[in-house]
Amino acid sequence: MKLGIICCLALLLLCGEKQQKKTDSAPLESEKEQVRKRAKFEPKDGEVLLFVGQELEAVGGLDKYNDGYLDHFETPAGWTTYTNINPGENSFGRIMEGLDGLYETHDWGDNDYNATLQLNDPDYANMALAIGLQFVNHEEKVADGTHDNYINRLADFLLSLGKRPVFLRIAYEFDGEPWNHYDKESTIMAYKRIVDMCRAKGVTNTAYVWQSTGFMSPNDGDLESWYPGDDYVDWLGFSFFNRWADQKMIPFARKKGKPVFIAEASPTISDVDAKTTGNTIETQLDNPRQAEEAWQKWFIPFFKTIDDNPDVVKAVHYINCHWDSHPMWYENPTFKKIDARLQLSDSISKRWREITAQPKYIKSSSDFYEKLYKTK
Repeated sequence: MKLGIICCLALLLLCGEKQQKKTDSAPLESEKEQVRKRAKFEPKDGEVLLFVGQELEAVGGLDKYNDGYLDHFETPAGWTTYTNINPGENSFGRIMEGLDGLYETHDWGDNDYNATLQLNDPDYANMALAIGLQFVNHEEKVADGTHDNYINRLADFLLSLGKRPVFLRIAYEFDGEPWNHYDKESTIMAYKRIVDMCRAKGVTNTAYVWQSTGFMSPNDGDLESWYPGDDYVDWLGFSFFNRWADQKMIPFARKKGKPVFIAEASPTISDVDAKTTGNTIETQLDNPRQAEEAWQKWFIPFFKTIDDNPDVVKAVHYINCHWDSHPMWYENPTFKKIDARLQLSDSISKRWREITAQPKYIKSSSDFYEKLYKTK
């Protein structure tokens, strides 16, 4: 009897050991379910698409604009430009026409923009394009169909780019008060209408990005109340400026199973009253002391955020801008004392090149488009 019990116990232990080995060697079904499908143009974990922007002077690489990022550094994965659907609005002396800066050179207070000029230049070949689209004060007209002609023209523009990958940031910094002051309900409807109309026209080269400021929304619940829905959002985004530590988008993205685009980033350091006034300290990268302070207090946290979140942060956009030379930013508390052009500082440039030379940072290449389309 005792011998039989001992044999049974031994058999149970053997089966348990085999079952444990089986469990160790293969993931459970619940674990398999946690492996999410990658979003449109999302690289694998640990890889990051490197973008630069934002206006012609900052990006460079053109006959007239020849002292920008492309003239000093290796060609990144993409660049960022901006446009709008707010015809009739006055922006620093320019009456906006709608889709300004896409086809012709326009300056609405932030220096010159002209996406077509860039698209036609060989220096911009094999690069993705990120477009920031705003429609402040016109969200109701976008939502109810009044501005459908602009959406159709935008879709035609996207179609004209062929296989060039595009990241469309619709109503970027939607929660940005007071500069954006979007109506929540109308903005969500407008976002969906733009996506629906682009898809209906056959646009397939575009990933749709939903971008928060990164610091205005106090909690996940507030972000959720602005969210257009999983079917309308490919990527989540936020801005990495002086209040980067307050961002809630990375944990929100994990909850949603979406990648993150740090869609705007430029070295800005909070002054003592930043939370009430938005003020930042003077940061001129041609000043060695200020450049080093920027490296320690902004660049290191920026790269650490990327390194610490390889499963989520998959694209970043550095704004290589002479902020304080543009009328739009003369009185802006965040940017009125900022010159973020990397090429002005030998020490910053050296470290930037060393870090972005790592294989994790995806840049332009002859087969770049092919690689991005294979990420699905």
